[in-house]
Amino acid sequence: MNIRIGDAAFAGAAAPHWLSREATVAKRGFNRWLVPPAALAIHLCIGMSYGLSVFWLPLSRALSIGRTAPAACPDMSIATSLFTTACDWRVSDLVIVFSIGIVMLGLSAAVFGGWLERAGPRKAGLAAALCWGGGFLIGSLGVYLHQLWLIWIGMGVLGGIGLGLGYISPVSTLVKWFPDRRGMATGMAIMGFGGGAMIGSPLATLLINSFKTPDSAGVWQTLSAMGGIYIVAMLCGAFGYRVPPAGWQPKGWTAPAAKSAMISSGHVHLDQAHKTPQFWLLWAILCLNVSAGIGVLALASPMLQEIFGGALIGLPGLGFGELDAGQKTQIAAVAASFVGLLSLFNILGRFFWASISDKIGRKVTYATFFVLGCLLYAGAPWAASIGSKALFVTFFCVILSMYGGGFATIPAYIADIFGTQFVGAIHGRLLTAWSTAGVVGPFVVTAIRQAQVDAGLESAALYTRTMYILAGFLAAGFVANLLVRPLAARWFMSDAELGATAKDGVAALTGGVGDFGIGRGGVTPLAVLAWVAVGLPIAWGIWSTLSKATILLG
Repeated sequence: MNIRIGDAAFAGAAAPHWLSREATVAKRGFNRWLVPPAALAIHLCIGMSYGLSVFWLPLSRALSIGRTAPAACPDMSIATSLFTTACDWRVSDLVIVFSIGIVMLGLSAAVFGGWLERAGPRKAGLAAALCWGGGFLIGSLGVYLHQLWLIWIGMGVLGGIGLGLGYISPVSTLVKWFPDRRGMATGMAIMGFGGGAMIGSPLATLLINSFKTPDSAGVWQTLSAMGGIYIVAMLCGAFGYRVPPAGWQPKGWTAPAAKSAMISSGHVHLDQAHKTPQFWLLWAILCLNVSAGIGVLALASPMLQEIFGGALIGLPGLGFGELDAGQKTQIAAVAASFVGLLSLFNILGRFFWASISDKIGRKVTYATFFVLGCLLYAGAPWAASIGSKALFVTFFCVILSMYGGGFATIPAYIADIFGTQFVGAIHGRLLTAWSTAGVVGPFVVTAIRQAQVDAGLESAALYTRTMYILAGFLAAGFVANLLVRPLAARWFMSDAELGATAKDGVAALTGGVGDFGIGRGGVTPLAVLAWVAVGLPIAWGIWSTLSKATILLG
């Protein structure tokens, strides 16, 4: 039988189905630098989950447009709001879409992670595109018919499944393509998730303003257009995925297991990973880091406004409660630029910290997050008390860079501890920590703030206790990270077990390691085109964010 190394084909055998994992095995001459932009294409789309809030205010006034009297129904129950066609929706009912989506992200990533390893990233990317983009289309129908339950199901449930599948689809593939730069590779892709809202929010605003008429808020048309754009872009990413042949490694590279005891040379089966203490320590590390960061994101805008008040617009003598409506509108614009800056540092931190982790190790990187984060959270009340807006903003920009860096570094940390064979599925199960943090973080900070309000505190005092408690979260994360140790040999699969789980086509039968004619990749016209395709939207999003941030810096 004739076998060609690196090609997913047997002479005389039936060709694999174009959606199968076997059909995605890279052939000789493939450039591995085509895989990160494919992953970015998907993550830049699903990252719009952080920017959905741009729709809530227009939707809360959708029925009132063109009417002489508002269509508000203040005593409406949630059950009524789901089916009413006569009352405008409340923002609180619309925000639930985001919560449903984050919960479904964690659940779908955990449930479908094992299937992804068997089916391959192309099928997962296709499913993610149809769920995420299709969720927007169903949401558009819900807006058009004014049926909130359709928006919950479309953008919340179905879109959340697309989030989970899209988020984990490139992780295993990138880790295997870049064993020499695990952190950098996953950082590049997951950076896209942080940047999705930076692109999607201004795009949605432009579309809403274009579609808006005296009788329409322009939201259902915008959702339809964005759903179509997302399906096309994500399909391009899905069909751009390739997996390396089994045993592939970059030419001239040797595994660094001898250099670090924290990088394993074996592979743990998905069914065994959650039985190890290391899995739950990593779960706690991710949950605590995310809880602290997402808590800040939940209150970033009101926090800046209430702490600095009139100082944001050159009136340092006026507290937030002393400002009139016009002045509050002005400082709201400044606070919006603060949120934009946090988002930008969230994105940049995903690539920066994940790349740094390749040099200093994942454990040291997380230790840095927790120690530096504790100091910055504890120092934030001091910066507020001396009225230093610059210091306060700088502290939180660094904090948010480490929040994003935690997301980008955890897949490489998982690969170091558990090996690469099931890294995507294990990562999927670990993302339930994100779902938990998405509830715990905002609940804790809002509950503490409300307690301070009830106690009659105001200005910086409203958030002092919150900052110290978030520092406590990170201190607990530091202890969890300190306890992470290399796995005992008994947890790793034998060679026979590893061979039985191989899903990389014909190359799995060849044995040994090598570059199979693929090498390290490099600059080619196709690679440049792929990077330009994802780089232009990112550049536009950064420009849009920085142009708004000048309000704050000014």
